[in-house]
Amino acid sequence: MTAATFRRLALDLPEAVESAHMDHPDFRVGGKIFATLGAPSTGWAMVKLPPAEQARLLTAAPAMFVPAAGAWGRGGATLVRLRAADPATIRRALRVAWRERAPAALVEATDAIDAG
Repeated sequence: MTAATFRRLALDLPEAVESAHMDHPDFRVGGKIFATLGAPSTGWAMVKLPPAEQARLLTAAPAMFVPAAGAWGRGGATLVRLRAADPATIRRALRVAWRERAPAALVEATDAIDAG
């Protein structure tokens, strides 16, 4: 997967915007970061997952996902090796990260549209 593909998948989510944080691009919803690109270095990204989902992905795809160091990783920050990533898995991970950070009303409205 390329950085451009990761960016497109992140920005495809409802009300997602690109910003910058600590000299690298990040993706936010409702002002909250749900993913970053280019950190810790080029070729990497990060998705902010609930710990249970992080554990599931670390087990299911260890070549693709690595926990961030220290408290960040324990809190769900999950690094993505872009060269090992496949779009379908990353799309799902981004969606989970987005849902965790999006305002409840936006999640409910999106769920209603998806169900309809």
